[in-house]
Amino acid sequence: MRRLQKHGDIDFVPAGVDGVWEDDADCRILRLGFHASLLEQVAGELGKDSAKIEFLPRLQIRDARIEAIGWAIKADLDADTPSDPLYVDLLANALAVRLIEIATARRHQAEGSDGPRLSARQLSMLTEFIEANLDQKLFLADLAATAGISSTRLKSLFRNSTGSSVHQYVIRRRIEYARGLIATTAMPISEIALATGFAHQSHMASTMRRVLGQTPGEIAGPLRKFRPKLQGSA
Repeated sequence: MRRLQKHGDIDFVPAGVDGVWEDDADCRILRLGFHASLLEQVAGELGKDSAKIEFLPRLQIRDARIEAIGWAIKADLDADTPSDPLYVDLLANALAVRLIEIATARRHQAEGSDGPRLSARQLSMLTEFIEANLDQKLFLADLAATAGISSTRLKSLFRNSTGSSVHQYVIRRRIEYARGLIATTAMPISEIALATGFAHQSHMASTMRRVLGQTPGEIAGPLRKFRPKLQGSA
């Protein structure tokens, strides 16, 4: 396959899966890896059987939590004095937890979503359209036209394909995009709200509080302390 890689894209390649790629231009990649025993240990602590968790290759994941963990690890690697090893261990455990959450969520969606679904091409076209227009108002009719189906049919097919409604998916993507900007840029919160499709800063704050249990200010507190070093090395 050939694709356009964007800043913040995440690829997940499970152990034992060969992966070969060639970049058309200069780029910088943070590559993280850990032993399978860590996943087994964390899965056990979560009350799950690691042998029953199917980790599938995934390309161009958009996940604000994984991205924030990656930036925090990079900041520690770039620091003149590395943190206590316990800090990196905690980050590694957090990453393992998130990967297990993603793998098990996909399985539950697959088991619980009966009925017709969008084709892989339709779903790809829709998600790409949403990503490219997160800063704009999105209308169901436009999304339906992108997929080449009616608005009514889109709602059921999208839920069967993703496990969430179109509205829930778009809100989640706006929140993840905003959270990533808060973590990795110096943009004012008010500008981030508009850049991610929220009506205003208060709208974004109330939505984040409802979905994440955190406000933009609470997210910025622990994450933005890494920004000066991250910007200098980008």
